[in-house]
Amino acid sequence: MSNLDHNALVQEINENLAPFRKTQPEAMQAFGQLARAAMAEGALSARHKELIALAIGITQGCSGCIGFHIKALHKLQCTRAELEEMLNVCIYMGGGPALMHAAEALKAWDSMAPK
Repeated sequence: MSNLDHNALVQEINENLAPFRKTQPEAMQAFGQLARAAMAEGALSARHKELIALAIGITQGCSGCIGFHIKALHKLQCTRAELEEMLNVCIYMGGGPALMHAAEALKAWDSMAPK
């Protein structure tokens, strides 16, 4: 497994997108609004929605998605048991590649845990 630092990755993505947010404010604001609407509490809790988003990120092999959604799950007080059950579903649906990204997500979970 790589020595990927998901905290640094999240920060780097935000820094790299800062100029794009300035030159493309309407599109970025629309994306932000879409994210807020999709992740708002409803029939599914925000925590369950974040678990779904992380599952998609894992099965798509998106390290940035793993970082952002792990960070959000910590804020939502998700438990490691909830994370691991979701990872089981990812592995079931995504096979070996999902298992490799599940390992990345577990490392991110530990390294991004609030101190």
